[in-house]
Amino acid sequence: QVQLVESGGGLVQPGGSLRLSCAASGSIISINGMGWYRQAPGKQRELVARITSGGSTNYADSVKGRFTISRPNAKNTVYLQMNSLKPEDTAVYYCNIRGVGVRGDFGSWGQGTQVTVSS
Repeated sequence: QVQLVESGGGLVQPGGSLRLSCAASGSIISINGMGWYRQAPGKQRELVARITSGGSTNYADSVKGRFTISRPNAKNTVYLQMNSLKPEDTAVYYCNIRGVGVRGDFGSWGQGTQVTVSS
């Protein structure tokens, strides 16, 4: 079983910054990819950013140049640095991890952390 613990959400003014973190623990043999998704009220969950085991990244067009995903030293923690935040970035942000555990392939979601951008 793999657990994800997210932190770093909160209330910030437009133009401000936040950094989200997601730590994975449990019976993990290898990680194929980690990512961040978000879901705003009344909308579908959407990809924000993801990073592969090789370090390749991709971003939603709406966050390119403002958000940065990282996984230092390829450990089991992924970060999302969010700069120049806009009100439309307001959402619950979820961490996702895909990998191989002792019971085979897995995919896990974090509990979600609220990000609110408002003056």
